[in-house]
Amino acid sequence: MRPEKILYVDDEAIALKYFERLVGPLAPVLTALSVEEGRAVLREHGDEIAVLVCDQRMPGERGTELLRHARQYHPNVVRMMTTAYSELGEAIDAINTGEIYRYVSKPWELESLRADLKNALELSDLRAERNELLSDKLLAQQSQLLAQRMAALLVLGAAVHAGGEHEAALHRYAQTALACGPVEPSVDWNRWDHADLQQAEARRGVEVAGHVRQWLQTFGVRRDDAQTLAALAQAVGAEVQGDAVRLRDAGSFTVLLGAPVGAAATAAQCGWLAWLLWVGGRAQVAPATDGWSVTLAGEAAARPGDWLADAMERLGGCSPA
Repeated sequence: MRPEKILYVDDEAIALKYFERLVGPLAPVLTALSVEEGRAVLREHGDEIAVLVCDQRMPGERGTELLRHARQYHPNVVRMMTTAYSELGEAIDAINTGEIYRYVSKPWELESLRADLKNALELSDLRAERNELLSDKLLAQQSQLLAQRMAALLVLGAAVHAGGEHEAALHRYAQTALACGPVEPSVDWNRWDHADLQQAEARRGVEVAGHVRQWLQTFGVRRDDAQTLAALAQAVGAEVQGDAVRLRDAGSFTVLLGAPVGAAATAAQCGWLAWLLWVGGRAQVAPATDGWSVTLAGEAAARPGDWLADAMERLGGCSPA
């Protein structure tokens, strides 16, 4: 739901009542008697407030303090100042420094006040619409990034592991990531254009390939279950308990998909993928009371022909398995 309320802050109670009576037909009005009360209202109802109107001259902190606070912590709120003509210079300074959208002189002219507030509400609505569109765009870009990473890991697995079981390994990798919940790569979309992002991802893929090859060499030849589980424990920094490896959290299962763009890949991040390639995806992963449990399976889980497309879609939608 988009914000639609107006918050008016003034130390004069009669001014608050007068404002509410004048503006109430235009939008719901919240009021506060001080900068401190104004902060409290913003803290509690910030998502509901479209416009903040603040008197400048009040005992204690001045109105610009609240406007500055709103700019920092509630940037989508449209900020306005109401002030006497003698304080016009302060209002102009506030406009020039970006503290406010506009000022309204006291005493108010009813039609002018309503027109200014109507424009402010329309600006708030436009900002909300822009934010919704931007959010949809970012979600789509994040979904595409996750899909690209999953596809890249499958290609990488085929390139570095000659055993022919890379698809089973990546299927288990994807299913485990889905079981762990949302995977959300951290991306500063204002920094990364398409070409730079693709370059960063390609370089990270090269790093992952190098670490996976090194792990496969370290693991060597599989001999028995105890050695196989010990190798996993070494790779993910966990411990063997009976016939399972216990992990305290799911970070090892998702880090290659959820790592921030531009972050270098480390050997520790690649251990789980390398181990799955080593065992051909023959693993069972389940939540445990103290984290996660990995056991060896007799054979890799069955997978449909479109498993990769399904995994891409579900990872992009951040839906658990």
